[in-house]
Amino acid sequence: MAQKPSIPKGTRDFSPLEMARRNYIFDTIKKAFALFGYQQIETPAMENLSTLMGKYGEEGDKLLFKILNSGDFLKSCTDEDLSARILPKLTNKLCEKGLRYDLTVPFARFVVQHRNELQLPFKRFQIQPVWRADRPQKGRYREFYQCDADVVGSDSLNNEIELLSLIDTVFSDLGINVAVKLNNRKILAGIAEVIGHSDRIVDITVAIDKIDKIGIENVNAELRDKGLDEAAIETLRPLLTLSGSNAEKIETLSKLLASSETGMKGVEELKEVLTGIDLIGHKCDVEVDVSLARGLNYYTGTIIEVKAKDVQIGSITGGGRYDNLTGVFGMPGLSGVGISFGADRIYDVMNQLDLYPQSVTQAVKVMFVNFGEKEALQSLKYVKDLHEAGISAELYPDTAKMKKQMSYADSEKIPFVAIVGETELADGTIMLKNMIEGSQLKVTIDQLKDILV
Repeated sequence: MAQKPSIPKGTRDFSPLEMARRNYIFDTIKKAFALFGYQQIETPAMENLSTLMGKYGEEGDKLLFKILNSGDFLKSCTDEDLSARILPKLTNKLCEKGLRYDLTVPFARFVVQHRNELQLPFKRFQIQPVWRADRPQKGRYREFYQCDADVVGSDSLNNEIELLSLIDTVFSDLGINVAVKLNNRKILAGIAEVIGHSDRIVDITVAIDKIDKIGIENVNAELRDKGLDEAAIETLRPLLTLSGSNAEKIETLSKLLASSETGMKGVEELKEVLTGIDLIGHKCDVEVDVSLARGLNYYTGTIIEVKAKDVQIGSITGGGRYDNLTGVFGMPGLSGVGISFGADRIYDVMNQLDLYPQSVTQAVKVMFVNFGEKEALQSLKYVKDLHEAGISAELYPDTAKMKKQMSYADSEKIPFVAIVGETELADGTIMLKNMIEGSQLKVTIDQLKDILV
């Protein structure tokens, strides 16, 4: 008995209808990228593990999909290595490559590798799939698309302001009601300094980044496990539960972080970004969230996260500034900032809220009925004329019963059916049936173009 076919957990097939909807999302994002002056690049699905490892923190490294070396991948392993089962050591010997975890690290590698060809500041966008060995759940997949926009070679906070405006444009065009949350990595470093644990900044940010998922008490428990004392945890609590307007939060942070030069620098940067986006205007909500940490080691300044307000799902866009990222590839001092749209989560939100225009699912505007060889050849000529006019059209391929052909057009939601029978063949006309209204009209090919254009 043949095994029933399946796909790996955390991956998905997409039907023509689903692809039409996904392409609508991609096209909307791509249009906004172009509007803001970003240029498209692509990088390979696999990268050298030396490029990927150590860029996402300890937890991120565990989620990398490693690719076994070609051929005899065990040749560099001794029996002692295998029996010891020390996974990191085995991985280093068995795997030289891995699937990309995100698009930002490959982009940093791209910038360094092609630096002599690039004009700085360089604004790029990239729309490609990424892979993570995560536990699949609602809104979390092992294979998913990211749509990234980054600027490198500029320290200006105007880049952050522009990226927030780009986010606002995309979600306004898609019709999704979102809240944009902002923080600054320097504020988090300042908090660690104020509570007396500057050396535990990574542990602290990894823990508090989970506050929305597990709550503040579980975060505190995790911090205790990491070795923080009760005094530090209690000092941290009011910083993670700030309330009021953005201006009030900035004022409170200024007081609480007054003793930290790094923290105050973060507060000033956050204030400048908020002032800028408020000045140019925005439709989405923008709010300061000090618990926002995004536990990725490479963020050094502004941190951005976007959540849908009408659907319970994780963040649908995120990003921030990563001044030191290219330094690990031998190009120190190059500042960068970027955002990543989570296309798959945006797709889930769009589906739940049914936000697609009706035109998205209309693949073909008119279908010609097939009555036989002569009629079909004339219909194909008409189809070609419509294609040259930029109008989607097709001929039903087989000479089937009229009912079957009309049923096909109806199931495919084709709005018009064109009939070329003996009479129409003789007088050079087309009988056009409106599938929505049920009406019929005899037209010429030029009149049909005017109706369908």
